[in-house]
Amino acid sequence: MPPGRSVILNRARRIERLPASGIAVVGAGVTGLSVALHLAERGAGPVRVYERSGVGAGASGVQPGGVRLQWGTEVNCRMALESLGFYREVRERLEPSVDPGFRACGYLFLAHSRRVLDRLAANVALQNRLGVPSRMLEPEAVPELAPGVDAAGLAGAAFCSEDGYFDRPQSVVEAFAEAAVRAGVELEHDEVVSLEQLGTAWKLGLRREGSAEAGHVVAATGVDSPELLRPLGVELPIEKESRWLFYSEPVRERLLEPLVVSAERRFAAKQLGDGRVLASDLGARGDRSREEAWREHVRDVIRELLPILEYVSFRLLVEGIYDVTPDHQAVLGAVPGLDGLWLAAGFSGHGFMMAPAVGRGLAAAIAGEPPDEFLRTLSIERFARGELVPEPAVV
Repeated sequence: MPPGRSVILNRARRIERLPASGIAVVGAGVTGLSVALHLAERGAGPVRVYERSGVGAGASGVQPGGVRLQWGTEVNCRMALESLGFYREVRERLEPSVDPGFRACGYLFLAHSRRVLDRLAANVALQNRLGVPSRMLEPEAVPELAPGVDAAGLAGAAFCSEDGYFDRPQSVVEAFAEAAVRAGVELEHDEVVSLEQLGTAWKLGLRREGSAEAGHVVAATGVDSPELLRPLGVELPIEKESRWLFYSEPVRERLLEPLVVSAERRFAAKQLGDGRVLASDLGARGDRSREEAWREHVRDVIRELLPILEYVSFRLLVEGIYDVTPDHQAVLGAVPGLDGLWLAAGFSGHGFMMAPAVGRGLAAAIAGEPPDEFLRTLSIERFARGELVPEPAVV
């Protein structure tokens, strides 16, 4: 958490005990904060967020800020549409102290084979049916849209001009926290180490302050969710997966406007508003011992696809964390048999993109409204039923 933001967390004073009817949100990443804000805006609560480190100190603090509508499942398209609508109004909704700098640059998904082209076309057909203005491109149209792309060897592409990214995504996470506090949410600097059901309430074991109680608990704890819930007999198929991003120093020229993705070449790249270029070997996993191999792969693909970036030097390598499920979809909603326990984890790298919709939908369900379709589709029960919802458009 950047200097000057520590006021958000209550480190020095002892907060009064949360009433047993209150709502505890575990995790001050973008998802937990969105849930807390939407709960407070509905008048639910009182609401308290427990965070062991700082606002956006986990995966939310290193994600690159992408927001896109191009998905391959209906559930993600619908959540993305709602979330983008929120993000378009982020300055009015959250009143961030620093402009997050949203740029609708578009996402350009490249196809090098007929198989991938057909999959992109099927995705675009689904997206169009749901109101996403994506479209297919012939190979010769790609350089017109993205002059730096070499179209030789392309079978085609898919593009949506409304996709984009935030230059300063951490500003969005901090703004969620500040808006939640203004709405009455309390943020407590403590780690929840255990959960215990006590009749109609929940006891939270805290590392610093003993324990607390709440009527509802929302676990928005990313890769730590399985460990937190396992003692309750809940087995969450969430695994930690390291991802790596290369960043350049700022480049004065605008070399690349749309974000370019080639799944077949395991490659993605975009240029941020400050001129920095981001590039990734999408196959990079594990520790950084294979850094040079990843660099060489990025250089090879740039020479093939984006020669305009050939002389850009990617000096910085940054690790990000995905909380991955077998179908690359989140686990959302109530936990069967454990009344008052709710899940919001396993986003497999797209939690930031979906946070507004998830926060609104989960808050509504906790308040007693019938759960949204996406909560039913992405419930933990799908794993036991064998009804996975594979998302083909994960980057």
